[in-house]
Amino acid sequence: MLAGERSVSKTGISVAALKPKECSLKRALELPMPAVAIDYEGQDYLPDPDILREIAAEKTVYLTTPVRADGFDPLGDDHLVETIPETVNRILVAGHGAYLTETEAEKAIAPRIGAARNSAPDAWLGTEGIERIALAAGGPQYELLSRSTRRDVRALRAAGFTGEVAVYAPTVLTDDEDEILDAVGPYTARRGPVRRALPEGAETDRNATGRAREVLSKAVRDYALIGTPTDIHKQIEMLSDVGVDTVVGYPARGIFEFCE
Repeated sequence: MLAGERSVSKTGISVAALKPKECSLKRALELPMPAVAIDYEGQDYLPDPDILREIAAEKTVYLTTPVRADGFDPLGDDHLVETIPETVNRILVAGHGAYLTETEAEKAIAPRIGAARNSAPDAWLGTEGIERIALAAGGPQYELLSRSTRRDVRALRAAGFTGEVAVYAPTVLTDDEDEILDAVGPYTARRGPVRRALPEGAETDRNATGRAREVLSKAVRDYALIGTPTDIHKQIEMLSDVGVDTVVGYPARGIFEFCE
């Protein structure tokens, strides 16, 4: 794909997802999107409040805060909540076990989600692994893109859900199959249906062959936004048509791909 064909501003992605381990968060100011969502990757990688303020002066900022992590626990130690600038919006999540201590991971999720929702009623609520709890708690729902997303959101709207729905999607602006598998093959392979379909011990990147490559090449397009900006724009339009309000794109090959 030619560089001129790779302009992310043509995709329709309105929020960029950034990981503090992967890039300087100040690079958010280089992005054409009007908003950024910052992932939680452990307390060693918490953004400095001054940097958050600097970014929030120019863009809408969403910060992921796990309700089971010390410092963000609404039923325990929540001292870090006070350090979040007022100009920064929160994303409430249960918290990935990779970024929690054993003690934190054993905490009950439902009462903490409920308590956090009471104190941050406008926060997005990550639904991964806690879909029923998230829906019961209400408010903006933040989902991972999957093969069932359009069906699920259509059903939510048909049932009368009027809240905001945001969808997180790894994004790859290329049509090179090897590059695609390197960027999102391992991520896709961790999704339950894909994991069960893959041959045991199969490679999940460009080295995948045979049945594994066949499964992954199809599945990556269910769990990620892939292709030219025009291709991705069409995918986002289909999500919008069923009731998705916001698409959050994660630059799976690196932030460079989202910089104009």
